[in-house]
Amino acid sequence: MEWNIFEKEQKEICKKYNLEWNSVNENSMLAINDSLFLNIEPINGLRHNRNGNIEGWYIWSGDEIPHDEENFFKPIHIYHLIDSKPEILKYLGLPVGYRFQIDSKKYEDIWFNEKVANV
Repeated sequence: MEWNIFEKEQKEICKKYNLEWNSVNENSMLAINDSLFLNIEPINGLRHNRNGNIEGWYIWSGDEIPHDEENFFKPIHIYHLIDSKPEILKYLGLPVGYRFQIDSKKYEDIWFNEKVANV
């Protein structure tokens, strides 16, 4: 699938929630937890400020943010998610400080996390 299709979806999500679209580059990296690939729900994303080639996104599955050393966050290029988790790509244009939560039943929640925005 062409990256510009995902960018269009990102813009649509931002417009739906009256937010400014913050682009990401498909060659940039984000931080994922291995839980993302275990079909655990819901899927969560949280955007911090960009740091070098890391877009600031932390993505995981389950109710809680994983904190143990064995199950922490690892960098991955965004383009690797095109085939494995395309459903999350449309949320990557959300601004810093925003979170999303989705599941396979079309549940979608997007909210601002003030603690992240002020870091």
